[in-house]
Amino acid sequence: MPPGAKGQTGRVTSAAFDLGRIGAGLSFAAALDHVGDALDTSTAVVISAPPGTGKTTLVPPVLAARSTGRVIVTQPRRVAARAAARRLAQLDGSPLGDRVGFTMRGERSASSATRIEFVTAGVLLRRMLDDPGLDGVDAVVLDEVHERALETDLLIGLLGEVRELRDDLTLVAMSATLDAQRIAAVIGADDAPAPVIEHTVAAHPLVERWAPSAAPRLDERGVTRGFLDHVARTAASAALDLARDDAAADALVFVPGAREVAEVARRIADLAPALDVRELHGQLPPAAQDAVIRGRRPQDPPRIIVTTSLAESSLTVPGVRLVVDSCLARQPQRDAARGMTGLVTTAASRSSCVQRAGRATRQGPGTVVRCIDERTYSAAPARPAPEIITADLADAALLLACWGAPGGAGLRLVDPLPADGLRDAVAVLHALGAVDDDGRATDEGRALARIPTDPRLARALCDGSALVGPRTAAEVVALVDGDTRVRDADLVAALSALRHARGPEAQRWSREVERLLRLAPVGRTGSERDGVGLVVALAYPERIAKRVERSADGATFLLASGTRAGIGGPLADAEWLAVADVARATARVAAGTGAVIRAAAPITEQQVERAADHLITDRVEAELAGGRVSARRERRVGAIVRSSVPVRASAEEGRDAVQRAVRARGLDVFTWSDAADELRRRLALLHRELGSPWPDVSDDGLLARLDEWLDPELAALANGTPAARIDLAAPLRRLLPWPAATEFDSLAPDRLEVPSGSRVRVSYPPLDDPEARPVVAVKLQECFGWAETPRIAAGRVPVLFHLLSPAGRPLAVTGDLASFWSGPYAQVRAEMRGRYPKHPWPEDPWAAAPTRHTTRRAARD
Repeated sequence: MPPGAKGQTGRVTSAAFDLGRIGAGLSFAAALDHVGDALDTSTAVVISAPPGTGKTTLVPPVLAARSTGRVIVTQPRRVAARAAARRLAQLDGSPLGDRVGFTMRGERSASSATRIEFVTAGVLLRRMLDDPGLDGVDAVVLDEVHERALETDLLIGLLGEVRELRDDLTLVAMSATLDAQRIAAVIGADDAPAPVIEHTVAAHPLVERWAPSAAPRLDERGVTRGFLDHVARTAASAALDLARDDAAADALVFVPGAREVAEVARRIADLAPALDVRELHGQLPPAAQDAVIRGRRPQDPPRIIVTTSLAESSLTVPGVRLVVDSCLARQPQRDAARGMTGLVTTAASRSSCVQRAGRATRQGPGTVVRCIDERTYSAAPARPAPEIITADLADAALLLACWGAPGGAGLRLVDPLPADGLRDAVAVLHALGAVDDDGRATDEGRALARIPTDPRLARALCDGSALVGPRTAAEVVALVDGDTRVRDADLVAALSALRHARGPEAQRWSREVERLLRLAPVGRTGSERDGVGLVVALAYPERIAKRVERSADGATFLLASGTRAGIGGPLADAEWLAVADVARATARVAAGTGAVIRAAAPITEQQVERAADHLITDRVEAELAGGRVSARRERRVGAIVRSSVPVRASAEEGRDAVQRAVRARGLDVFTWSDAADELRRRLALLHRELGSPWPDVSDDGLLARLDEWLDPELAALANGTPAARIDLAAPLRRLLPWPAATEFDSLAPDRLEVPSGSRVRVSYPPLDDPEARPVVAVKLQECFGWAETPRIAAGRVPVLFHLLSPAGRPLAVTGDLASFWSGPYAQVRAEMRGRYPKHPWPEDPWAAAPTRHTTRRAARD
């Protein structure tokens, strides 16, 4: 925790909440005695209860009744926080913002008298940066912990550290479906997990139906229109059937995002005009959200509510008896190989689908219609991956750095931050100047952390204000950070449309622009024209892209990060783009790339230099190719080559190119002569058998001492000598240890003298076959009378003999000459004496004179 953290001081008092009135009709009221007992023994409690039982409504007043400070309740979504606060205030009979209030990004209804405050998890995280000790707060409730949202996971770690200094701060973790014991171990004490309260209720019957679509659900751009049509038709038909049977029942339709909500709702309205079609998602105006959550009057027509996953468990929509599920979800996903992170539409987990179906049985028997088949459902993941595993971690890493726990060091987290994702996040923050070399937050980083958006967009807002003006910067950031569908990936056209539109989407964007303007630096009046691409490039300089190929169906762009991505439409004609959103494609697009640009704006080369000066290089690139050093002067933006011309490499540049080639491709850069290869084998045997001082001549061993034994040859290569002209035998001899080198030829002789007087070459084993023995291939007649098999390497290694016929063909292989003469020789003699009659085949090889000649020639000699 940062220095200066303190306990609570100023407290507020008010009349107690009437738990009997608030809990009337809520099944969780029966568990309140258990909650009280747990709080009597522990300041950390885990509660698991199904959605709709009343835990979110009842637990905060219980905590407020046991303290005089404020109770903070976190929700993963804004609509849920507002709805929960409104519901509790209504049951309490007090005005919203008085005893019960809420705070979220851009909206607040609370006062100094507020006892229970519902907030989004992100609000509490940033509040704790300014107030690490949570002054005046007696209890924190983390709701919907089972969703494993990244911000909720971070709060578990930070609050655990606060509670080490404040033993009076109560922490309650609540969920509909929870790995209770695991969470209890994390938020409890080292020697005792937190107590767990599990509340169950009898479930109403649920009828499951399957309605698979003939159209594919997804393509490279997301949910297909054919599948959305199918969901709409299925929902309209099922809802009309329900309305005929039960006029008081409503239907809930789950789709992955706000765009799909709007499209499916429009289709259903055309198909079933008798139904009251409503949308429900986090980007709707508060009044529209509240109207859905409040339910309907008996005389109103049946409703069919199209929603995102926020209605799975975060809030209760009354009257629902039918659920139609697309079985799709939108979640963050990181593609480490391409450096891409964003919201991706995927199959919803089975646990999420079960949660959705449960919405139909809150008040009685219900039906779920899943728009897939049973086989596809069974293949879906059992539960969603924790967001900490899949999400971009830049914002989380910055918050932790500001807290004083870079990377989560020292915090008790449910899951640690994954190393690769954290490494990439820290690299982004370092490039922004938000953290120093040790990962600690800088003053600039602390300023960025207080702007509730991605740090890269916060940087674009700050720096872009000076270049294009605060309003344009805020407009672009609000567009990029929102969920606006960008037609043809054209951000300039999308921004122009929003500026002139009057619908709900434009209103949401306009409200976000005004919020960002209040956060933008003051006193900056930049006015550069065509600033959309510049602001995007300030946020994502590594996504600046240059067109590298044009085709009939689009273009391929190379991003500064090295990723190739495709795009169609009018932006395919641009030379440079600033890319806000690029995602892995589910099909091959634009000249065979595996990624698609989903939002971008044109940018000039001058703007590239302003936004990505830290990625711009102008240097000579030398490489060893085809056995020779060649060099080019290249001007780059990251991986993008802006210009390239051939030049003569300097000695230093050539040497660097050679060393990089050797370290990348190994010693295969060179052509090994027979002499060099044989010398290396001899040295390898002595190193293996005798060890020091004989050098390690494996690839790793030689590369580790490259400058020591190959320095003159590296210089020659750097100066233009072809690699094929370099013989490695002489360089290898530089590794011979002194004074032991004087014994080299006796320990590992190049040749071995046999009884005939011939000096026969010793063939040493290859480096990758350490069990093999040195071999001498010699005519059998040259070894007559040789009893003792010679040994090398100070007598440690016996030589293996390949005894040859007069024609040089192998007759026998032996490592024991004495045994060969006494045994197998007789059989060899019987088979060979007729084939080679001119050569000696004595009955007694021990007494015969060794010779390399025929019998007649040997007699003359």
